[in-house]
Amino acid sequence: MAHSQFDLLRQRRFLPYFVVQSLGAFNDNVYRQAIIGLLAYMAVGSSQMGLYANLAPAIFILPYFLFSATAGQIAEKLEKQKLIVITTTMEIAVMSLAAVGFLLQSMPILLLALFGTGMQSTLFGPVKYSILPSVLKPEELTGGNGLVEMGTSLSILIGMIFGGLIFQLAGAHGPQVAAVSVILMAIAGNLVARRIPTVDAGDPTLKISWNILRESWRIWQLTRRQPAVRNAVLGVSWFWFVGTVLTAQLPVYAQANLGGTQNLYIFALALFSVGVGVGSMSCEKLSGRTVEIGLVPLGAFGVSAFLLDLYFARPGQALAHGLSLMQFIEAPRSWRIMLDLTGIGLFTGFFVVPLFALIQSRTPRNELARVISGMNIQNAMFIVAAALIGLALQRYFGWNIPQVFLALAIANTLVAIWIFSIVPEFLMRFLSWVMVRTLYRLKLHGIEQQVPDEGAALLVCNHVSYMDALILSACIPRPARFVMYYRIFNIPVMRWIFRTAKAIPIAGARENPEIMQRAFDAVDAALAEGELVCIFPEGALTKDGNIAPFKSGVEKILQRAAARGQSVPVVPLALKNMWGSMWSRRDGGMHRMRIPRRLRAHIEVMAGAPVDGGSATAELLEAQVRALRGDAA
Repeated sequence: MAHSQFDLLRQRRFLPYFVVQSLGAFNDNVYRQAIIGLLAYMAVGSSQMGLYANLAPAIFILPYFLFSATAGQIAEKLEKQKLIVITTTMEIAVMSLAAVGFLLQSMPILLLALFGTGMQSTLFGPVKYSILPSVLKPEELTGGNGLVEMGTSLSILIGMIFGGLIFQLAGAHGPQVAAVSVILMAIAGNLVARRIPTVDAGDPTLKISWNILRESWRIWQLTRRQPAVRNAVLGVSWFWFVGTVLTAQLPVYAQANLGGTQNLYIFALALFSVGVGVGSMSCEKLSGRTVEIGLVPLGAFGVSAFLLDLYFARPGQALAHGLSLMQFIEAPRSWRIMLDLTGIGLFTGFFVVPLFALIQSRTPRNELARVISGMNIQNAMFIVAAALIGLALQRYFGWNIPQVFLALAIANTLVAIWIFSIVPEFLMRFLSWVMVRTLYRLKLHGIEQQVPDEGAALLVCNHVSYMDALILSACIPRPARFVMYYRIFNIPVMRWIFRTAKAIPIAGARENPEIMQRAFDAVDAALAEGELVCIFPEGALTKDGNIAPFKSGVEKILQRAAARGQSVPVVPLALKNMWGSMWSRRDGGMHRMRIPRRLRAHIEVMAGAPVDGGSATAELLEAQVRALRGDAA
């Protein structure tokens, strides 16, 4: 049966939460755009308008610095549905204050309420992402995050449009319409929040510390415990940096470089937002329902490519001004600019969704809300830095906006290369993902459910082709140490991938006893460190498509672990339909030099329930793998 992430929108465990976070993003942007509409309605001078333009972002972002540490602790300690109800009740109070500001046309009250919306967003942020691993299955994380990012992106866009139209359409009744709108949206969010099922607290025994500076440092340190999580958090912050620089330039870019009006700015923002939504929604399909961080390099370099082309598409000022939306669309080469803006958004979705899923899947549940809070503090720093750098490049260095886009493309490429060089797992997974999905059509069964999210485990699988380790590495959400025949380990090009993945080369006892002993020592050390280890107990590729008897090496591995006092669960895996595919031994070596007859073969990877290491034998595990594979060699 085919699975779709849209099925989540029919389920109570996800739909009310999705609606609440979408309504929140929508209402925040209605409010901020309505303030701009009120200033125009009041016919304030350009100096006061400029004062608001500089004050508003700072006022909204300030609570992230002040309250993120406390928010993370509260989100860890309280039951999550109760906390969402509290935050949406707080939104009603804040928007009631905002309504007073609209009715009195008082900018101080509106700015105070804006600070309140920032504080409410700070409190909601940690629960927004930490709730997902509790309500979604592991294989649903990527699709769920894609829906959240799509909903947030489109809600922001629609909220900006709606908020901008209030005073244009309501005229003299604009203040009243704005006041009623923001309150109604807040009440709707609170009512829907009460439909969210109960979700257990991450750490109900946590003692909250109110020391802001000390706890902010501690929580930020939590984001840095694991290299992959640390760099995923850095990647998300960089996403906010790129997004802030880009969207901050769009209003002036639409007018000065595209020759349009306010409508063209909204259109440009819509292209970017729709691109983010489509990219976010595509991640589940592209990843095969796993947390596929191989999409992250694809997203990073895709963003750079489209930013670079956006510079060359319109490097200078517009030749005509005051263009309507249709006039711009019909103008020569406008399609290229529209494609670039959509492409930037599309690859941004590829970039950020797997990062959120990785953070959620690799962080212990009792720390996740605090890790999200630490990430929010870092995000706020990057947003402020982006605003200041964008301003400095134009005001003090005299750069035009296309030059800012060019610099952003170069910086994005350099930062991506730096991140991927620090944690080669990102790039290794990308190469694995590209190669496997180019050569095969892959279907997974039970991988996310049966492979443990943390702790040691031994994975055992039948051995059909030279690509088996690469296929499994592209399927298993956690890094796994593969034990493989040393001659396969040394295949050109593949060797870099296997070495980066910390594969363990092995040889037969008669062929090279020293390599064999080093392999068993490395396996034992990896399991002692809580890592995944994957072995092919047949000891060689199948020559006829049948599963050969499992060798006793798997029992030796388990016995060594037991002697240390460690019981290691064993997860049986099976590759199906690989026989006769590319790089199996059905065709001889010379025949593999031609294009294989089963290029893009349909293959499956099956995972069975873990077997207790104390009772696992080679015969039992062989029987488990045979049952999983069935007759589909």
